[in-house]
Amino acid sequence: MSGELNWVRADLHPELLAEPVLTAVRGIDEARVAEIDPALADTAAFCQRYGMPLSTSANCVVVAARRGGEVSYAACVVPATRRADVNGVVRRHLGARKASFAPMEEATGLTGMEYGGITPFGLPGDWPVLVDEAVVAEDEVVVGSGVRRSKLLVPGKLLAGLPGAEVLALAR
Repeated sequence: MSGELNWVRADLHPELLAEPVLTAVRGIDEARVAEIDPALADTAAFCQRYGMPLSTSANCVVVAARRGGEVSYAACVVPATRRADVNGVVRRHLGARKASFAPMEEATGLTGMEYGGITPFGLPGDWPVLVDEAVVAEDEVVVGSGVRRSKLLVPGKLLAGLPGAEVLALAR
C-alpha cells in the first residue's frame, strides 16, 4: 500500500516528525514516513487526496479519565472507519467514573504533538495506549507523525508492542 506518496524510513527524516515521535521510531526499520499537505492531515481528506483506503488509516485520540478528583490520560487507537467507545469500554478499562476526549490544548501540551497529528508513538511513558484489535490486524496502517505535515505507515502489529500498549475490542 502506498497510494500516491513516497514512503521513506521515518528515523532518517527528523524534519517530518515531532521530537517525541522521532525518539520513539529511532531504529524501527518498518516505520516509514511521507510528507503531505498539512491542510489535508484530517483522515478523510488525506485518504481522498493521496489515494489511500480509509480502512487502512487509524486515528489516535487522547482520553482524560476522571475518578475521585484525579485525572489520568490514555491514548486510544481505532480504525478511521470506527469510533472509540470512550464512555463504555475505555471508561471501564481505565477504572474511571468519567472519560472524555481531552481538550485540544491539553492533548497537544501533554504529548508535544500537533492537533491532527497525534500518534501512538512517543506518548508519555505512563500512559496506557489502548489499540483496537482491528488496527493490529492490518498489514499496514497509516497513523499520525506528531505533526500535520506528514503521516507514518507501520505494520499494525507494531502498535501492539509499543510501551503501555494493550490490545482491546475498543471501537464501535
